[in-house]
Amino acid sequence: MDTAIGLFSGEAGKPAKEIWLVDKAPVVIEKYEKAVAAMGQYMQQNGLVCEPQAVYNLKGDAARIQFINRFKEVQRLKTQLDQYTDLDEAQKQKINAILPEDELRSLRCSYLETAQRLKTQQGKTGEEASDAQDAIEQLDFEFVLFASAVIDYDYIMALIARYSQQTPGKQKMSREQLIGLIQSDAKFMDERDDIADYINTLEAGKALDEQAIRAGFERFKADKHARQLAEVAGKHGLDAAALQGFVEGILRRMVFDGDQLSDLLAPQGLGWKARTQKELALMEELIPLLKKLAQGREISGLGAYEQ
Repeated sequence: MDTAIGLFSGEAGKPAKEIWLVDKAPVVIEKYEKAVAAMGQYMQQNGLVCEPQAVYNLKGDAARIQFINRFKEVQRLKTQLDQYTDLDEAQKQKINAILPEDELRSLRCSYLETAQRLKTQQGKTGEEASDAQDAIEQLDFEFVLFASAVIDYDYIMALIARYSQQTPGKQKMSREQLIGLIQSDAKFMDERDDIADYINTLEAGKALDEQAIRAGFERFKADKHARQLAEVAGKHGLDAAALQGFVEGILRRMVFDGDQLSDLLAPQGLGWKARTQKELALMEELIPLLKKLAQGREISGLGAYEQ
């Protein structure tokens, strides 16, 4: 049994009780306090106060990596504390005093945005590589720490519906708090901006049920993505409807066809070299949007343009 638990947990060689028995709550609270203090000291060493907006002022990827690792430890311990069901009121107050919930949520937003920035840097080489590229390649962002088991898509849609039904001035949750809740959860990384933008279009007190919220959000996303494609089309001298059809064809089959890309650019009458440069420039803007629209599904053949 000890061997099986060791293999399962990645702690082979340790007795089962050392793997499964956790520290008592006061011990974890003390560790949490030290981790938060260490994060604050690190920010001070960089000439910054320890607040969410200051994270964006860290200079260089090496400094951002240090923040990532420090905040991961803070979140790991907070997640552990959230599992205790026997915390007394004094312990709960102490935990909140160490790092108030609103501030913790905002720091999660800063973490996720910083993590996304570093994650896109992974795999870069040559001139695109960072001075801290080796460290970036080793980063494990542990997004599972930042995804609530309670807050899912259905919950968020219901929450937005309740928000729309609240009388202005009597809301239990403000627009900013609602957006912050979404942006601090890793499950919504791909849609966080769309959801936040959609919430900002809603009028508090103009009651909508959950079905209307869902339908409205789908329309909002479709309109937003159509505008983005139109902007890309205008920038690259393409017909907006042709580009929309090109993207819809890719998403329908989940296959990227290079010949269709050539057909899309054919009306411009470019030579081979100029067309190749145009294709690369266009795909640099299309790839992030295609990945977002694919919602985690793999588009076959797209990798050739991600090098």
